[in-house]
Amino acid sequence: MESGRLTSLRRGMYALSPVYQKHFLSPLRIANELYRPSYLGGIWALGFFDLIPERVVGFTSIATRVTRTFVNTHGEFFYSKVRKDLFRNFSKREVDGAAVWISEPEKALLDFWHLSPGKWDTGRMEEMRFQNFDAVDGKKLEKYATGFPPRVVRAVSEWKWLAGRESGA
Repeated sequence: MESGRLTSLRRGMYALSPVYQKHFLSPLRIANELYRPSYLGGIWALGFFDLIPERVVGFTSIATRVTRTFVNTHGEFFYSKVRKDLFRNFSKREVDGAAVWISEPEKALLDFWHLSPGKWDTGRMEEMRFQNFDAVDGKKLEKYATGFPPRVVRAVSEWKWLAGRESGA
């Protein structure tokens, strides 16, 4: 529904059109509210934490409900389902004046590896052009990997090896 005063965010959820808003409506806040419970994570969070060189324009979130996508005038919002026991390691952060739920950097990596099919070996890690390895705590990464499938746990070892190589250790 697009009327003069309202824009549709998804079926049954609307926002005032920008011309009628008294305050900026953050797309990050929309991402948290559009499909609940959810937190921003995955490839979007990798860009947010500067772990990849690319700018990510879609908002990727992690949820415990069925995988969904919503497209509206505020952007593209992607939600990937994880098991309830993996719905953790995120916190509320202030970003551009909005308090939003975002994964920790370590959890962003784990969710990304988990939700991307296939093996995460050194070659694939290098293709991603990961960077700023010091922004990731290796001990947290190992701890948070508990409960993930073995291929994700193996990805942690590959990441740590790559991080060591990049730091010259």
